[in-house]
Amino acid sequence: MNIFDHTVNQWINERLVSWGLAVDVADKLDGFIVLIYVLVLILLINILFRWGVMRGVHWVTLRTKASWDNVLFDQKVMKHLCDIITPVVLSMMLPLAISALGIKATWITTLLVRVVQIAIVITSLRFISTFFEATFKLIVNRPAWHGKPIKGLLQIVQVLLALIGIILVIAIILNISPAGLLTGLGASAAVISFIFKDTLLGLVAGIQLAANDMLKVGDWIEMPSRGVDGTVVEVSLTTIKIRCWDNTLLTIPPYLLISEPFDNWQAMRDAGGRRVKRSLNVDMTSVHFASEEFVERLRNERSLAPLVERMSMQSAEGGVLTNLDLYMRAITEYLNTHPRVHHGMMVMVRQLQPTEWGLPMELYFFSSDVNWVPYEHLQTEVISHIIALAPLFDVRLYQAPSSHSLTHKFKNSAGA
Repeated sequence: MNIFDHTVNQWINERLVSWGLAVDVADKLDGFIVLIYVLVLILLINILFRWGVMRGVHWVTLRTKASWDNVLFDQKVMKHLCDIITPVVLSMMLPLAISALGIKATWITTLLVRVVQIAIVITSLRFISTFFEATFKLIVNRPAWHGKPIKGLLQIVQVLLALIGIILVIAIILNISPAGLLTGLGASAAVISFIFKDTLLGLVAGIQLAANDMLKVGDWIEMPSRGVDGTVVEVSLTTIKIRCWDNTLLTIPPYLLISEPFDNWQAMRDAGGRRVKRSLNVDMTSVHFASEEFVERLRNERSLAPLVERMSMQSAEGGVLTNLDLYMRAITEYLNTHPRVHHGMMVMVRQLQPTEWGLPMELYFFSSDVNWVPYEHLQTEVISHIIALAPLFDVRLYQAPSSHSLTHKFKNSAGA
């Protein structure tokens, strides 16, 4: 047995010498015991933090009145925090274990040190990223930040953390300074910027959109040049998702909203009034002065009696009015008393430049309901009322002759 043990020890020593670990197994038994103690200590510290500290923090956060600590110190954040403990303790105990084993500085020891350093970098950045995610969840629940494109900012932070991690890991592997690595990467910056062009443009656009409060989730935007017309459902670093009115989902890059003009209708919704701007053409041959008989006839009209009583039959300068003037005043009075017209905003009926199609009469007012269907119903109701009101004021509204009107006119002329 002694010859066998000697042979085994000699074979092990030869293998260790070939690996650069020239040690005597019998003399270094204490070193292995120290190594076992170190591993057990690391395991105990890990268990202590995962089962003791995590449960203690969770127990405390559940018994506080504040809700923010439940988010910032949830299980996921604390788990990634505890993941940092193992490589940190290992990096502190590794020199002790190496010296106890009597291992010389070889490529294996260098590899172990660098693996532990890389583990510290990765676990630390994962914890920071998770902490920012928890902070993001906490912010989006606040009314002041509701719907704002802060998801893009979170993605920007996560991309920066990933780039920092890659640079640090490469610097550890190559055993060079991160600053020196960045200097060396300067020559390839053009290639990197070309590869990540959309990401970089989205990064800049996301910062501008968030800083200037140009866009947030829930906004109704319109970009005719790109066929965009719908509600924003998501704003991220590289894409903006828009649900169009036909329920299709449209995706555009964020930098388009910086480089091209677009309409954001959210300000209209917040103001509480949606503009109506419609015009009708008046046949100018139907315009005449308002005689006393004409005004008296208006007073005798049952449908016009309340409206006429509220109208002023004299111009501001005391001049003679026309039937078109009274017609426009009647429309203004009708709009001013309509229950679904926003009376805190402008209400105006005006004439535009005459054309070969007649005299345009424009209606300019705001609906008190900004939603699409009630807005369209109000427009329909107002225009229909104005068209029906025109004959009572002897006003003819012009439209291009249709085939029906031409046929009717031909039959009348033929009968005559």
